Amino acid sequence: MATAVSTKLAPISLTARALEEVRNILIEKNVPAEYGLRVGVQGGGCSGMSYLLGFDKAKDQDETFDLDGVLLIMDKKHAMYVLGMEVDFQDGLNARGFVFNNPQAKSTCGCGSSFSS
Repeated sequence: MATAVSTKLAPISLTARALEEVRNILIEKNVPAEYGLRVGVQGGGCSGMSYLLGFDKAKDQDETFDLDGVLLIMDKKHAMYVLGMEVDFQDGLNARGFVFNNPQAKSTCGCGSSFSS
């Protein structure tokens, strides 16, 4: 299986803070070089769907993108749910973690990790 990195425009974006945090995690957790950041959705959560974010190897049904040196992996079927989404990272007194700003979401829950489309 080839894991060529696409030069197409990624359907989502990561802010500079999110990219920096992803790079820090890759180094701190010794994530293997062939792994990338998988972003997607799954059924569940308080609003019907929840976001997936983790490190994984690309599979046959995936598309890959280069986001400023970070390999982004996404199942082709998930693109319609996250098109135009921006992933940010907050590190404040009230919250620390990744935040999903999704224009495709018709409603979101209070925790920000679940939505309906």
